[in-house]
Amino acid sequence: MHGTSGFYIDGKWLAPPERESRPLINPANEQAEGAVTLGTPDDVEQAVAAARRAFPAFAATSLAERVALIERIADLYKARFDDIGAAISRQMGAPLKFATRFQAGAGLSHFKQILKVLETFDFEVDQKATRILREPIGVCGMIVPWNWPMNQITCKVAPALAAGCTMVLKPSELAPGPAEILAEILEEAGVPPGVFNMVQGDGPVVGAALAAHPQVDLISFTGSTRGGVAVAEAAAPTVKRVGQELGGKAANILLDDVDFDDAVMRGVTLCFRNAGQSCNAPTRLLVPRARLAEVADIAAAATAAIKVGDPAAADTQLGAVVSLRQWQGIQRHIRSGIDAGARLVAGGPERPAGLKRGFYVRPTVFSEVTPEMTIAREEIFGPVLSIMAYDDEDHAVSIANDTPFGLAAYVESADIERARRLARRIRAGMVHLNGAVADPSAPFGGYRQSGNGREWGAQGLEEFLEVKAVMGYSAA
Repeated sequence: MHGTSGFYIDGKWLAPPERESRPLINPANEQAEGAVTLGTPDDVEQAVAAARRAFPAFAATSLAERVALIERIADLYKARFDDIGAAISRQMGAPLKFATRFQAGAGLSHFKQILKVLETFDFEVDQKATRILREPIGVCGMIVPWNWPMNQITCKVAPALAAGCTMVLKPSELAPGPAEILAEILEEAGVPPGVFNMVQGDGPVVGAALAAHPQVDLISFTGSTRGGVAVAEAAAPTVKRVGQELGGKAANILLDDVDFDDAVMRGVTLCFRNAGQSCNAPTRLLVPRARLAEVADIAAAATAAIKVGDPAAADTQLGAVVSLRQWQGIQRHIRSGIDAGARLVAGGPERPAGLKRGFYVRPTVFSEVTPEMTIAREEIFGPVLSIMAYDDEDHAVSIANDTPFGLAAYVESADIERARRLARRIRAGMVHLNGAVADPSAPFGGYRQSGNGREWGAQGLEEFLEVKAVMGYSAA
């Protein structure tokens, strides 16, 4: 990788002079491993200008040319799997096996999925005498977080390339390595100069400059709800399109007919996946009141079996969280749960036994959590599960929807029709029934403060297209 440079503009790797840098801290040992150069508004200006120059020619390429380009990218990506997984593990703390198989794998899935979408997607449709054209929106700004870095980059870059857009990417300053590897892949695949540009930096400087830039036609942002509001405010004066994939506080409703041993174990495992650092993590486990004590015991036993430790170790299931700041925020939430009177049944504050260095969190389960508690309302973004009791289905739906968020939800029932009916009542962009995994062809996104717009699949491609009606195109 390109170490402290990390700027790829107009087909060239650049090391801008006199730029502030920030050490890259390995979350597993708190040691600095390289540094990231922090860009400025001038760097954004240069990158946007390159993207603007490249847009007319790239927008005019044929669909066959763009398909061939994405196929080359996908082939080259496969060869870099191990490099991508290692970079993700070192920079954001995920277990190496998980980072390579699932985190790196998610990135490849978006290139493969967009190729499937392009097989049948209609860029031009006739409606009587009018032809409806779907055309690339233009220069796209992309701002991504650290928690699933390659997934969140590629689910923007792949459809943007497919649409014929040009782009400027700002990776997370905490985990810039995966983006650098992708830039190398795109360069090797023959992406034309200026089509893909990358500027490292932080949100308040580089992200804000990108969002406000008058020559940027779209901002695609993934991150916190607070960050999404700031991006939308910066973008508003230029009336550009803004797509936001923001926070979540997903409910996992277990109906009274499920196998509780199985459903609770799977719920705990999914909540703690990626150390709880996923916007769609099922962090609120809703169970019948009569089963509350039983569920707490099952969850405690499942949590005790989770191996926390060095991300490089083959048997590690839960690595470190990304930073000291993240670790401190999780600790505050754990203490707030204790102070509010929730029943601590597993984990708790401070580091796990035997791990004195590194940003490790004890996987923590609270029972007897009530809807007004902070741990039931705020996105913790760490391995903390809240078990909540409901009285009947109506009460369960009420608790599930009692949140400013609306990204994901989960429903478990032995009766699929019952689960389907409940899913229709939940105000969330995605509902998983009986352990169904994420579908890369389905739209990913949420209601309310979880954002707007959709990523993944055909809907993800549409985000990067403008719609033009040409009336009188043909005889009626």
